[in-house]
Amino acid sequence: MKKTLALALVATTALGTTAFAQEEISEFRIGILGGENAQDRMNSYQCLADYTTEALGVETKLFAPADYNGVIQGLLGGTIDMAWLGASAYAATFLQDPEVVEPVLIKVNLDGSVGYHSIGFARADSDIASLEDMEGKVFGFGDPNSTSGYLIPSIEIPKAGDGITMEPGDYFQDVVFTGGHEQTIVAVANGDIDGGVTWADGQGNWEDGYNSGALRKAVDAGLVDMNNLVEIWKSNVIPEGPVVLRSALPEEVKTTMTELVDGLYDQDPDCAYGVAAGDTLGFQPVTHEMYESIIAARQSVIGN
Repeated sequence: MKKTLALALVATTALGTTAFAQEEISEFRIGILGGENAQDRMNSYQCLADYTTEALGVETKLFAPADYNGVIQGLLGGTIDMAWLGASAYAATFLQDPEVVEPVLIKVNLDGSVGYHSIGFARADSDIASLEDMEGKVFGFGDPNSTSGYLIPSIEIPKAGDGITMEPGDYFQDVVFTGGHEQTIVAVANGDIDGGVTWADGQGNWEDGYNSGALRKAVDAGLVDMNNLVEIWKSNVIPEGPVVLRSALPEEVKTTMTELVDGLYDQDPDCAYGVAAGDTLGFQPVTHEMYESIIAARQSVIGN
């Protein structure tokens, strides 16, 4: 969004004409999916909250629930107005109420693509270099509502080799949920589990945690040295999750917020870096059709 739009809205209020935001909403609430600790998530989004307050003329509140379902339920219950969801979290929201949110934007990688990967990884000193080496080992997944942290691996990993199943005690010694992407990365790095999955764009350098994603955020936070980790599996391309807005919001609010996030990269690259979890070209429009295959996959594996 061009900064002049936000200033124009505020200036209108200052002149005595109540802005649409103050007439129709009293606050704006942004939900942030898990992936790193709550305070880091809040810090990464604070700049967006400040721009939102300026643009809408109302207080903006950030919410960073402990798990993905907290954001999903917030959207369904009307206590969260906007969120950047993973594709599976969007599918979960849609399957429970197809009318509650509208997908409006999708993150764009540096090469112009709009996909990412689930990345399997282990410690470099563990002698684990593939899924075959994970037999009899403990494999960690992030969150049941995560696309890259559960849904896609649960479908693709069993197809990657003979005899691989996701049943604990079968091929893997155990299959555990860590609670989120950051937790998985730290657990593998510390040797608490043998391998795990997380998300990354798969572009750029491994030692940087690639260009964007949970690994990049972990590197930025000083939580991990990628030279101590090794990639052991990589999914097919997954569509980036959508930025969604609650359908019941006033149309002017939805338009303003779509334009704000769409133009965030041009207006404030540092803010866009934090919101998009690394180096990107920002966001571009997206529609529901992008996620129909993920919705079908989730329905077949999880049900809703």
